[in-house]
Formats: sequence, C-alpha cells, structure tokens
Amino acid sequence: MTNRTDQLKAFDRLLTIMDELRESCPWDQKQTMETLRSLTIEETYELGDAILDQDLNEVKNELGDLLLHIVFYAKIGSETKDFDISDVIKSICEKLIHRHPHIYGDVVVADETEVKENWENLKLKEGKTSVLQGVPKCLPALVKASRIQEKVAGVGFDWEDSDQVLEKVEEEFGELKSEIASKNHDAIEDEFGDVLFSLINYARFLKINPENALERTNKKFIKRFQYLESKAKTLQKSLSEMSLSEMDVYWEEAKKL
Repeated sequence: MTNRTDQLKAFDRLLTIMDELRESCPWDQKQTMETLRSLTIEETYELGDAILDQDLNEVKNELGDLLLHIVFYAKIGSETKDFDISDVIKSICEKLIHRHPHIYGDVVVADETEVKENWENLKLKEGKTSVLQGVPKCLPALVKASRIQEKVAGVGFDWEDSDQVLEKVEEEFGELKSEIASKNHDAIEDEFGDVLFSLINYARFLKINPENALERTNKKFIKRFQYLESKAKTLQKSLSEMSLSEMDVYWEEAKKL
C-alpha cells in the first residue's frame, strides 16, 4: 500500500491530466455537467455491479472512473469560477466534522442508531425543512423507498420490532389479494406498491439491502436461463420448441450448479 505522500502525488497527477485533457482533447473540451450526468450514473451502476460480483480489481477501476468524473465536474466549476476541487474537498470535510460531534465534539452516543438520529437532526438544524428533502427525485423507486424509510427511522418514525413489520407485509398482501378479486386495476397497482414498500421496510429490519438482494436474484436468474439456452442449443432446439417440463429439467440442473 502507498503512503500519504504517494497518494497525494497520484491525486496531483490526475488533476494535471484533467487540466491537459480539458485544454487539448476535443471530446473533453465539449463536455458540460449536463453531458457528464448520464455517464456518471452509468459509472455508478458499473461500480455497483463490480461490488456485487466481488471483483475487487474492477471495483478499483470503477472507483477511478468515478473519481475522474468528480475531478471533471470540479474542473468545469473552476472554469466558471464557482468552485474548484479544493472547495469540494473543504466542503465535505467541514460537513463530516459538523455531523460527527461524537468524534469532533463532546456529544456521547451509544450506538449506530443514535449516530443516524444525530445526523438527521443536524441536517434539520442546517435549514432543511424535511428529513426527506435529501432523497434524490431521480433515484430508482426501490432505492428511493429504502432511503425514505431509513431517513424517517432516523428521527424515530419506525416500528418497534421486525414482527410488527412482517405483520404489515401480510396485511398489505391481504389487501392486494382483495383488490385482485375486485379486478380494479388502479387499486391493484396501489396495493402492489404497498406490498413492495412494506417488504423493503422488512428488509431493513433483517439488515438486508433490498437493491442488492434483488440484483443478486437477477444475476442468478440470468445464469440459470443462459444455462437453459446453452442446453437448448446443444439439442439443436429453440426454447420455443421445448416444453415447459423439458425446460424445468435443465433449470433444476442449473440450480444445482
């Protein structure tokens, strides 16, 4: 592992390269914060994939890509004289110190839960009108639901134990079944959303990240289905030519693998 001096040199080299690219590369010259936005989101998802795959070399590479984006935004900010990378770093340093009074002040906390509660209360004192104000509007719905629940729990709006949450899941599922029987499509969609929201909340009590859990299932399904496709190809058949019972045989083989 490198020492702090080497780390600072590496960061300085990245800043220098960014300056050179912005000055000389036609593609880099054309970029704006708006054009970079979608690319940054894509890079974040690629990092998420690497983490779930436990590919640490790829995690390193994707972190580098994200760091480049941060430096790029700061470079654009410096050109408009709004902020530079130094301002970005100072801002997060000051925020971390302010929101960790149990480390940098005289506040005493018993556990992680109290740390989260203090964090949300401090944000309200900073002028935010709602604990939900910091939840990005463009987050995917599943991730957004998880963040909403974490934030309201941080100020005490929460269930007492996991059994209560499971009861809520079962209650919502019962309401969904009732609406399915009534064949009211809008009501079915509402209740289906309530079931998902309550399941996401239950995941929090089980200390499971619902986004990670669902993505693991996605990856598992893809591998099994691709195994099924490869078997069909070996038999010189298309999947549409196979019966469900035939497919099931190879699906069970894939599960054992």
